Amino acid sequence: MISVSRLLCEAIGPGDHLRYRKPDGAPLRPIVVWNCTQRCNLHCIHCYAQASAQGCPGELDTKQAKAFIHDLADFKVPAILFSGGEPLLREDIFELAGFAREKGLRTVISTNGTLITEKVAIQLARLGLAEVGISLDGSEPTNDRFRGQSGAYQTALRGFRNCKSQGLRVSLRLTITRFNYQDIPAIFDLVEQENIDRACFYHLAYVGRAGSLGMDSDLSHQQKRAVLDLICQRTLELYRRGLSKEILTVDNHADGIYIYLKLKKDDPERAARALELLRSNGGNGAGISIAAIDNLGNVHPDQFWWHYSLGNVLQRKFGDIWMDTSDPLLAGLKERKGLLKGRCARCRYIDLCRGNLRVRAEAVFGDVWAEDPACYLSDQEIGLLEPVKEAC
Repeated sequence: MISVSRLLCEAIGPGDHLRYRKPDGAPLRPIVVWNCTQRCNLHCIHCYAQASAQGCPGELDTKQAKAFIHDLADFKVPAILFSGGEPLLREDIFELAGFAREKGLRTVISTNGTLITEKVAIQLARLGLAEVGISLDGSEPTNDRFRGQSGAYQTALRGFRNCKSQGLRVSLRLTITRFNYQDIPAIFDLVEQENIDRACFYHLAYVGRAGSLGMDSDLSHQQKRAVLDLICQRTLELYRRGLSKEILTVDNHADGIYIYLKLKKDDPERAARALELLRSNGGNGAGISIAAIDNLGNVHPDQFWWHYSLGNVLQRKFGDIWMDTSDPLLAGLKERKGLLKGRCARCRYIDLCRGNLRVRAEAVFGDVWAEDPACYLSDQEIGLLEPVKEAC
């Protein structure tokens, strides 16, 4: 994640201690995304988990889930994000989220929001969640088309309002595609109107159902730059008016470098502080600072790697799986610098980005270590057309 509000406005968010971890001698442990069910009441066109109304047999039961959550706590994982499918379709979701909190894990639920009635919001508030993330992919007609259900926007909006009424911190999550990027100004308006605490703008990963859409559903490089300019502009406007909203982009660490280069021209002192934050963040964390466990207990380098399993928590403890670098992909992701190819291998900012999203390179080029096709920085910006003048 790239905190636009932190880099531009130096506003510290509640999750920044995880995003910018200072070396303290303790081993780095990943944030874990648990896709706790593949069942969903919607059918989103870009779902990486390919969730459906039928779900999938063999999902972890309550006892199995508690056992692996206990293992996560023992391994000193800092946070767990309950995702799906739609996690609120699990009958034991409140019990499991409460158990995770009891074990000391920072706990977040990521949902489509359509099932958050007033009663559900009250139950969520009792859990002491760090955040409820609700997906909304544009204005009403756009969102309902994405979600495959008429009325999904209005019920998600009701979910936001019910959460806010209970004092919950809420986050809006939008995946940027060529079908909805023009709705981003309306999303900023909504964030302000509904007093939403946080907005995360995700770059598209070409996996799951989004994989069948292909690169054609993504923005061009020029459009990506224009969208980030817009996000930066709207973020600055919010803070100039005293509205402290946390604004982030996700799944494209070129965004952080792009913001740094903008600051370097206009505010060198702030640019230097931004550079230190980007160094601390270290770039894409798949296999390092983020992990995923699917509904069947399979462990993946991040939530987009459903097609590659590192092991299963029903057979081995998560920590044992995560630390076992006999797996070639996991070992490579942890020490990927010498494996990267193309522009990524020669980029002067490799230590800030870490080669970006490897699953996207695999989807387009069939090679995990190829350059990320979604990097929109120019050859000149990343130092390929001139001698490297600075080291990161």
